[in-house]
This record gives sequence, structure tokens and C-alpha cells, in this order.
Amino acid sequence: MHLLRVLVTGADGYIGTRLVERLRRRGFQVTGLDVGFYSTDQLYPAPGGVVQRKDTRELVPEELTGFDAVVHLAELSNDPLGELDPALTLDINHRGTLRLARAAREAGVERFVYFSSCSVYGDGGEAPCAEESELEPLTQYARCKVLNEIALQDLASESFSPVLLRNATVYGPSPRMRFDLLPNNLAGLAHTRGRIELISDGTPRRPLIHIEDVCLATELVLKAARQSVHNQVFNVGADEANYSVLSVAQTIAKIYPGCPVERGPASADRRSYFVSFGKIRDRLGFQPEWNLERGVVELQAIFRRSGLSAARFEAPAFNRVKQIRALRQENRLDERLFWTAA
Repeated sequence: MHLLRVLVTGADGYIGTRLVERLRRRGFQVTGLDVGFYSTDQLYPAPGGVVQRKDTRELVPEELTGFDAVVHLAELSNDPLGELDPALTLDINHRGTLRLARAAREAGVERFVYFSSCSVYGDGGEAPCAEESELEPLTQYARCKVLNEIALQDLASESFSPVLLRNATVYGPSPRMRFDLLPNNLAGLAHTRGRIELISDGTPRRPLIHIEDVCLATELVLKAARQSVHNQVFNVGADEANYSVLSVAQTIAKIYPGCPVERGPASADRRSYFVSFGKIRDRLGFQPEWNLERGVVELQAIFRRSGLSAARFEAPAFNRVKQIRALRQENRLDERLFWTAA
């Protein structure tokens, strides 16, 4: 089975830029939609290809007719951003996603691939978190992910197949770079400052996945037979890529010889989880092609080629919270994050 006609929301974002490029190379007929919050700057040139400017909150079923699948990335996309305005996060990330899914089902879209997150495990304890583990979302971002998983599974039918991907923390280069993701941030610190200063004691745990492996997993889901993925949840990552924050920093420091790692105080942030990824490996044959060391070397090469400076590293366009705040301060976004006339 090969779902050829695919709509990707958030197509001009960090993951979306690379996902659209990969799917087009693989023969998919991809239409990209993006509201354009993060389209003001590029770390390096993005590949060609038209991305339609559209807020997914305004999509109607008629605009989704003819697509075999929707891959939905377009939400407020991390925990700190979700806490800026929890009510707005609920409106965009939960109600907006549910509205889009209902429109897709009404339009006859066969498969709805939703980007959830391993952050739903919150304080996961010592045992590896599998798909059936108890969820403990600790932020509005994660709570909305849980609400969406429940709502999307309720929408499943003989003609509409939700697939829920709980992605590990993503890292790696993208034209629409994000330096608010842990490995990218620490690599950027090593490159621009020559030292890594942690804001915690380094004990919290996170599973990691390279951006290209997220795209690979999405491709596998789109190609999979319905019975393999229908209404299923998949953790997306690798068992061997569960790290402590400190071990991530130490791995990066080896790529940047002479780069010291300075630990901070114990953090009040309780997010820490160790995740099992056996289901997607066994069900879909997913095997990540990247590891952290190779990914950091890749980042280092991109940073050198693009001439990454401290100022560029701190640029709002590469940090979700900074960019939304900047657009609001410039009166380019209103209180509900719709574009203004300005």
C-alpha cells in the first residue's frame, strides 16, 4: 500500500521542511501548508518547493478532498511555548487538531498521521515507558497531546485510520533550525561559546531521535498496510538512544575538544523518562540510521558552513518562544496568533 497524495501541515517548520523534501524524493505527491510563523529566517538554504500559506484552523473539508493522508505537525510545538498561554494552547493544539481531523474524515482522507510526543510520559519513573504505560503529562503541551490521542482514536472508523507517533526529542539540522531542542541547543553552545552550561544537574533523561529518522518513520507509516497501523500508537526512537542530559552534553563535548561541561542546580522540572521503542521496530521494521555522535558531527559541519555566530544562535527565528513573542511585540500576530494587517 502506498498513500501517494499527502498533505503535510507545518511544512515550513523544523521537521516539516525536511519531511516534505524526503517524501517528494520518495515519489509522494506532497502538498505543504504552513502558517509561516518561523519562515522569517533560514540557517541554510531550504530546498525548492511551494508551501501554501494557510492556518490549519481555517481549513474546511473541501480543501482536504483528494488527499490519501494528512501528516499533522502544525501545533505550538514545545513545552515552554505551550505554557505562555495555556488557554490558547488548548484552542490551537487540541481543538484545532480535532477540528482538522474531523474535516479530514469528512473529506474522505484515509490516514491521519499525528505527531505526538514522548513528553506525555512526564515523570516516567525507572521502568521503560511503552505505548501502554500510564501517562503523566506535566505541561499544557503534553496534556494536549494526550487529549488528542484519545480524541483521534475515538474518530477511527473503517475508512479513517489515525496513527499516533510519540516522537523522542528530535535533533539535527534543518533550514528552519530549532536551537530550543536539547541536543541542538547544547551543540550550538559548544560551537558559539566553547562551553556547555547546563541549566540543570544533568540527571533528567530524554530519548533522542535524529530528524531524518523521524522522516523515515513517517514514510514507513504512510507505506504500511492499514492493519499494521490503524488506530495505533508508536513510540518513535531507539532503545539505545535514551540519554541523561549530562551524557548528551558529554557526547557533544567529545566532538568539540576542550569544551567544558558545567552542571547547574537540580531542576524543579520533573520531566524525565526512559522509553521503549520495540513496537515500531517489530511492527514496521523501523531501524534508525543515525546516532548522536554522527548527528553532532553533522551539526558541526552545518554550523561551520553556515558561519553560525553567537548572534545567529540566539536569533528569535530559531527559538519558538522568542519568535512568537517577537511577532506579537511587532504587532504582526494578534492575541489568538492570527496574522494582523501589519
